[in-house]
Amino acid sequence: MYSKAVVEVSKLNKCYHIYETPRDRLLQMLARGRRQYFREFWALRDVSFSIGSGETIGIVGRNGSGKSTLLQMICGTLNPTSGDIFTQGRIAALLELGSGFNPEFTGRENVFMNAAVLGLSRAETEARFAEIEAFAEIGDFIDQPVKTYSSGMMVRLAFAVAINVDAQILIVDEALAVGDEVFQRKCYGRIGALKERGVTILFVSHSASAVIEFCDRALLIDSGELLLDDTPKRVISAYQRLIYAPDDKREILRATLRAPHEKEITEPQSEVLPATPVAESVTGIENEFFDPHLKPSSTEAYESHGAFIEAPQIQTLDGRSVNCLIRGRSYLYCYRVRFERSASRVRFGMVIKNLSGYELGGAASACADEAIVHVGAGEILDVSFRFDCSLNPGTYFLNAGVTGATGEQEIFLHRLLDACLFKVLPDPRDNATGAIYFNCAGSHAPAKAPHTTTTP
Repeated sequence: MYSKAVVEVSKLNKCYHIYETPRDRLLQMLARGRRQYFREFWALRDVSFSIGSGETIGIVGRNGSGKSTLLQMICGTLNPTSGDIFTQGRIAALLELGSGFNPEFTGRENVFMNAAVLGLSRAETEARFAEIEAFAEIGDFIDQPVKTYSSGMMVRLAFAVAINVDAQILIVDEALAVGDEVFQRKCYGRIGALKERGVTILFVSHSASAVIEFCDRALLIDSGELLLDDTPKRVISAYQRLIYAPDDKREILRATLRAPHEKEITEPQSEVLPATPVAESVTGIENEFFDPHLKPSSTEAYESHGAFIEAPQIQTLDGRSVNCLIRGRSYLYCYRVRFERSASRVRFGMVIKNLSGYELGGAASACADEAIVHVGAGEILDVSFRFDCSLNPGTYFLNAGVTGATGEQEIFLHRLLDACLFKVLPDPRDNATGAIYFNCAGSHAPAKAPHTTTTP
């Protein structure tokens, strides 16, 4: 449990007035409310939530959904149309790229200016400057005008300042997406350290794995509405279904998510193909490695676009259905795909996830250049992926998907999340840790005396 709230948002609304021409803006001023010459655009509508001290919150949503508007109002750089925001503690934020930087000032000057805005004295900033400069790793550019910086250099400096001002609340709005891979890993490592220290973090990202890995809770915002406030796995699942839903089904899904009593996110029964998460043993013989009660309750079927995935299951190499696996053995992940419409550039995929929904690995049946050129309507294909079980004991999920093109655009023709649930059985002699087995072997021996040389 987290202690008292450090961020509280209550019935927050933000409305923009959109004028078609400058003339309309002038007429609105002269009309003095007697007539309206603008149309309203609601960037946020009736948003309420609270965040406890030390909590890490992920915020997800499509571009233009209102995420950045919400963060700007929490930071105080944008005023709401109505509603209340309460924050407690110093806030450090990475919002739009370069926000808060004067392009004519050098990096050094901007560091001192930003730190001063956040409440640090010059002496405090000088004491931390060496650490800020070292983390940013921009070399001599620290004394060059910021307008000469690349986007990556700018975010390096901004992040280095944000993590060194002893903020109680850190807000990161997709800024890390422009950094290189090495710097991103460095930033995520520091975010993890700040989380351990009890810093409250608001984290906006389109990366499902990052939200699931780092966040305690997640918010789904769409068209200015807070549709879901739940666990990261559940929110990411809803978000992915929302972005892949066709336009005529999206409002139905939004209405389902809005309902406070809905805990499971499901489509209307007529739209969902009944999936068989784990098939019964194909041999009909007792199978000690098949548990008939081990079935996922979280299976979700995406909207079909001309194909259906059926009977996903794990098999041994000789065709026995199993869901209790032994590390080190090889298995087949199998499913059948029925095509109701023709499709081109067809590929199949699988993903293995842990209990929290973090993707551990997966594969596609072929690279883009080697996809199946054409599959006709009415065809049925059996798909299988051979894999070696390199997982440590625990419980895991499998996804299944088929992609293809019904026109120019490549899309998911069908997708099942949490299609299969399986266990990797424990070994009493096991000393491995984590999720992945790397076949590590430890050893020890008495320390050798240091080698010394003598000169004649």
